[in-house]
Amino acid sequence: MSTTAIFGSYVLTHSDGVQGVLRDHWVLVEGKRIAAVTRDRPSADEVLDRPGRFVLPGLLNLHNHIFSEAIARTLTEDGNGRRNNKSIVYTVLLPLSKRGAEILSAEERLAIGRMGVLQLLKGGATTVMEPFRNTIPELFDAALEMGLRFYGAPYLFSTSDAKADASGVVHYAGDDGEADMAAWNALHQRWHGQGDGRIRLAMSPHATDTCGPDLLRAAARRARELDVPVTTHMAQSAGEVATIGQRYGGRTPAEYLDWLGLLGPDLLAAHCHASTDADLKLMAARGAGVLNCPRVFARAGVTAAFGRFAAHGVRTAVGTDGYNMDLLGELNAASLISKVALGNAETASAPELIDAVTAAAAAMIKRDDLGVIAPGATADLTVVDMTHPHLQPLHDPRRGLIALANRANIDQVMVDGRLLICEGRYLHGDEAAITAAGAAAIEKIWALPEAQAAFAG
Repeated sequence: MSTTAIFGSYVLTHSDGVQGVLRDHWVLVEGKRIAAVTRDRPSADEVLDRPGRFVLPGLLNLHNHIFSEAIARTLTEDGNGRRNNKSIVYTVLLPLSKRGAEILSAEERLAIGRMGVLQLLKGGATTVMEPFRNTIPELFDAALEMGLRFYGAPYLFSTSDAKADASGVVHYAGDDGEADMAAWNALHQRWHGQGDGRIRLAMSPHATDTCGPDLLRAAARRARELDVPVTTHMAQSAGEVATIGQRYGGRTPAEYLDWLGLLGPDLLAAHCHASTDADLKLMAARGAGVLNCPRVFARAGVTAAFGRFAAHGVRTAVGTDGYNMDLLGELNAASLISKVALGNAETASAPELIDAVTAAAAAMIKRDDLGVIAPGATADLTVVDMTHPHLQPLHDPRRGLIALANRANIDQVMVDGRLLICEGRYLHGDEAAITAAGAAAIEKIWALPEAQAAFAG
């Protein structure tokens, strides 16, 4: 069994549920497990002795979109692609991801997957939950091949063809629930447990406005049979809230899911910024979780404040929504946006936000072997180089990580005891070739007439 010893000038720990930092300790990895955390230098096959590193449990990013956000990259900033300032979900992301999956070959879809996984790993994520169209199964292949811990969440739609018209009004078409459930079951049979358990599935009815009651009940029932997480988009736009109210007797999206029996501890609801305070209290009472992705909304002038969710007692994790797939940048945004939105410098503290991508996030997917550095835990680690000039002098590594660090400071990433990133570089493939192939595939989608029309609108 191979062994690796990693020195940390700072090592994040938990003791009786309390987060702390050890100074000048070693983390010893044996095979796929952490064997010891010790002050003394251990003997190991590989020794990574680089002072100034902050050794963290592998970071968990529980909401990301590799394919759709790559389509939007650099084309939807500054309000571009929005019709009457409406959500790009219905003008760009849903229609172009559907069309893109249709026109690209399996190898081209895989190229986009590889590029996204590369970006996630270089950003420090070791575990990613990825909702995506079930016509892009190559994302599983990319995660398996490149070493990422991956919770694939193929979408289920009651209506998969939701598009905004020229005025920004969303129209819904199609009836795909039964076919999508069959596709999900087939993918679960094919992929769940692959990679020695690294590859798993989550149930992912797309959103409250694209999934009807029958599909949502069936999805929850099947997920609970298999004990897999349920993730969905909820209250991500004012339009969605209005649609649900019109359809279901004035209910909010949270009330709609509660009515159907989905609002429970296994539900991970992305975004939720258009939820009322009463909705958040209901979510807290039911034990449901929020997946907070603040930057993607900030670019549209909307605050999605981590501190607001946490203040209502809602379990809250932080994800990237695919926007730049930069988890450290997302944590910095979560801190700043919360402080501005709530007018409180103490909200969304560094320890809270680190927990939101380590121990607290792991608990949300019922993985007590992840999100901690302790003997017996799975050897997923993220190591950050804190020696850069913008991080020195350094008094508090946790505050430095959240307020000042960025993805370029990621030094090492380990998953299942296997080193994937070292000195900021991916060890098992040609980064330039991976990036070029993924970008070329996306540019084929950009060349479509409907893409050019969407980005001009």
